[in-house]
Amino acid sequence: MIEPAQAFWLALVQGVTEFLPISSSAHLVLLPILADWPDQGLGFDVAVHVGTLLAVVGYLRNDLLNIAGGWLRQWGRAGRSQNSHLGWLLIIATLPAVAAGALLDEVVEDFLRDPLVISGATILFGLMLWWADCQASRRRAMQDLNLKDALLIGAFQALALIPGTSRSGITMTAGLMLGLSRPAAARFSFLMAVPIVIASGSFKGITLVKSSEAIQWEIFALGVAVAFVSAWAVVALFLRFISQVGMLPFVLYRLILGTGLLILFW
Repeated sequence: MIEPAQAFWLALVQGVTEFLPISSSAHLVLLPILADWPDQGLGFDVAVHVGTLLAVVGYLRNDLLNIAGGWLRQWGRAGRSQNSHLGWLLIIATLPAVAAGALLDEVVEDFLRDPLVISGATILFGLMLWWADCQASRRRAMQDLNLKDALLIGAFQALALIPGTSRSGITMTAGLMLGLSRPAAARFSFLMAVPIVIASGSFKGITLVKSSEAIQWEIFALGVAVAFVSAWAVVALFLRFISQVGMLPFVLYRLILGTGLLILFW
C-alpha cells in the first residue's frame, strides 16, 4: 500500500520531470530506492500518467484541435494544409516508439531498470543534448519538417525505453539536430507525448484491469491532481523561457545526477 506522502512526492516528480529533458523514468525508478519506499505499483503509475496527459492536452489543446481538424478535413474539399501535415508528422513519429515498446517492454523491465544503466544513459544522452543545442542552426519551424524527419525523431523517441534517456530530452535532441528552433523542438516533443502517453497508459491500464491489484482511489486521485498541476506549470514555463535559458542547465543537472549515481551504486 502506498502512503499519501509517498504518493505526493512521486506524483510531483513525475509531473516535473515528464516534460523536462531529464528523464522521468529515471527519477521514478531511483526515488523509491533512495527513499527506501516500497514499489508504488502499476495502478499509481497509470494515475500519474493520466495526470501528465491531461496537463499537456489541456495546455496544447488549441494546437491539438487545429491539427486534428486539419487532418480530418484533408479528406474532404479542404485538402491538405499545414495542420494536416503536422498530423501526419505526429503519426509517423509515434510508430517507432510504439513498435519498440511492444517488442522490448519485458527486456527493459528485466534488464535495464538498473541504477548504473540509468547513470550511463543520463550522462550520455545529456551530452548529446548539449552537443545538439550547440551545433543547431535553430532556423526551422515544425511545419518545415518532412516525413523522413518525423521518422528520425520517432526513432530517437524509441530510445527513451532506456531509463535515464528522457523521452522529451531525446526528441528535443533530434529536433535540434534537424535544425528546429528550441521552442519548435520543445513544442513538437510535447505534441509527440500525447499519442505515446495514451499508448503507454492504455497498455498499463489493460494490465491493471487484468491484475488483482487493489485500487486506492484517494491515493490515485492525489497522484492525478499533483501530476496534472506540476506538469502544466512545467510545460508553460519551459515553452516560455527555453529560448533564453537553453539546454545547458538541464545538461549540467544530468551530469551531476549521473555522476552521483555512479558514486552511489558503483
